[in-house]
Amino acid sequence: MLITFEGIDGCGKSTQIRLLEQWLRENNIHFSLFREPGGTNLSETIRSMLLNSGVDMNPVTELLLFSAARSQLISEKVKPLLEEGRVVILDRFYDSTTAYQGYGRNSAALDQIEALNKLAGHNLVPDITFYLKIELEEAERRTRNDFKDRMEKSGREFFQKVIDGFDRISKNNPRFQILDATLPPDMIHNQVREFLKTFL
Repeated sequence: MLITFEGIDGCGKSTQIRLLEQWLRENNIHFSLFREPGGTNLSETIRSMLLNSGVDMNPVTELLLFSAARSQLISEKVKPLLEEGRVVILDRFYDSTTAYQGYGRNSAALDQIEALNKLAGHNLVPDITFYLKIELEEAERRTRNDFKDRMEKSGREFFQKVIDGFDRISKNNPRFQILDATLPPDMIHNQVREFLKTFL
C-alpha cells in the first residue's frame, strides 16, 4: 500500500506523518517512510542541490532534477518494498511536482509533466493521498521564523499558485482525502486513522 502526504510547507505534514508512524507501530503494522526528494544516496545528493539557496536554477532543470531523484527512490526502494507487501509512506510524491513545477513554476505544459511523472514514478499510483489544505496566510504565520531553503524563498505569488494547483489536482480525484490543516493535530490524525482502517 502506498500512502502519500501533500501540501505546502506549514500545513502540518510532518506532524501527521509522525502521528501515523506512532499509530502503525502501536498496531504492529510494518511500514517504510521516505521523503521526496531523498531516500537514497543519489536522491539525497540531488535534494541538496535543489534546496541550496545559493544555486540559480532554470525551472526545467528543477523539474528534471526532482523527477530524477524520484525515479531513483521508486526503483531502488519503494517498488521492491511494495512488492513485498509493505506499507510505504511518502512525504510528497509527483502531485508536488505538478503543483510546484507545473502550476507554480510553469516549467512545462501540464500534459508533459503528467507524462514525466508517470515515467519517473515508474507507473506507480498512490492508494491514498492525504492533502492538508491550508490558506497561504496561515502557512506563512506558522513558518515565519523557520530557515528558508531555495524553494521556500520563491515568494507569495508562487506559493498561491502552488495552493491553487493542489486544489485543482485534488478536486474530484477519488484517491485524495482533503484534510482541513487548521484543525487540531489530534483531530486530523483521527481522520487519517479512521480512513486508513478501511484499508489496513
